[in-house]
Amino acid sequence: MTQDSYPIRPTGPGTPEGPALPAAAPAAAPPPSSIDRGGVEGGAVVFENWKGEADKPAPPPPAPMPPERRVGFAVMGLGRLALEEILPAFAECKAARPVALVSGSPEKARAVAAQHGIAADSVYGYDEVARLSENPAVQAVYVVTPNGRHRDNVLAVAKAGKHVLCEKPMANTSAEAREMVEACRAAGVKLMIAYRCQYEPFNREAVRLVRSGELGRPRVLEATNTQVQGPADQWRLKAALAGGGALPDIGLYCLNGVRAVLGEEPVEVFARIVNPQGDDRYAEIDETTVFMLRFPSGAIANCAASYGAHESKDLRIRLEKGWIDLENAFAYRGQRMRIARRKGDDEAVEELRLGAKNQFALEIDHFADCILQDHEPRTPGEEGVQDQVLMEAIYRSAREGTPVAIPPVEGRDVFRGPEHG
Repeated sequence: MTQDSYPIRPTGPGTPEGPALPAAAPAAAPPPSSIDRGGVEGGAVVFENWKGEADKPAPPPPAPMPPERRVGFAVMGLGRLALEEILPAFAECKAARPVALVSGSPEKARAVAAQHGIAADSVYGYDEVARLSENPAVQAVYVVTPNGRHRDNVLAVAKAGKHVLCEKPMANTSAEAREMVEACRAAGVKLMIAYRCQYEPFNREAVRLVRSGELGRPRVLEATNTQVQGPADQWRLKAALAGGGALPDIGLYCLNGVRAVLGEEPVEVFARIVNPQGDDRYAEIDETTVFMLRFPSGAIANCAASYGAHESKDLRIRLEKGWIDLENAFAYRGQRMRIARRKGDDEAVEELRLGAKNQFALEIDHFADCILQDHEPRTPGEEGVQDQVLMEAIYRSAREGTPVAIPPVEGRDVFRGPEHG
């Protein structure tokens, strides 16, 4: 296109020689064109791309299933996570919907049921989980109770014949986690652990980019998850309910995150725990846990979790031919990714901008799709068991002050499996 093709001078609409702006609506509006009207393909509305080549195309409109075809979930546990993140996420789900609640607080449960259009007779107490078997609308249960309750909750749900999506960490111990896997297998129901970051677009892109080999082999990874903990009277600060402290609550994101990126299991861990003197909140649990993981490929991951440092939830990957920085990697939202690599004789640092998506909705829909299509979840119970084994080794290393060798893991890498949902 030459300058003569599009002369740049003040002419046309809005100038003294052209039509006036704004233009009045015509008496008879012209019919919409196909680019504005769209069409239907496979039961979903689709539009032609209306943007120019310089801009990324607009995503297609959401295409949720009809409500009656979506997988019905009961949400077990109505704490902050369930009310602030999980139940609102169902509004963005395409294949799932909330149809029941399980809670030990009847008044709260009734209020939440009314807010989300859940029938009053679909509200259950913890002692009524067996009755879920009588409700055909409930196909799966999302367990969002404290860690120390997960084992009993999952076993009860499996006995009721419902599929289980369980919050992380899976349990307090690896023995409990294995029992949960066996109970679900015996009951013929699916078990998925809610590793939400493994469904979040930036984290998925980090996995893809590292696994692609574009930047060479990964050598050093740094994963940090810190926050300042508040009052003592909360379940996270009680070992019987939490299993441990900063490690299982927020350090697990670092542990599972580096395993996901590398697609391999560590062969050795080394850890240190530091607790502040005179702070009774940490009489039973760890405040700060730092650990190193050594992998068969030679990659080293340095991870840190703390209840005593200002919030930081970042992942950094140093590779042979570049680096990846993922800011807010383990946060609910606000992810940003920068990628560095050589460009000619210089280094280029680019920021990758991906469309924001609700990671809770993504993980719920993934599990719903697994139920509808009879697929294995991307993060099954066995993945949770492995993290429990590794966390026990980390605590042992910190207690004994020596590295701990990790037995090799047999079986496939779940992150290399087929993508569903």
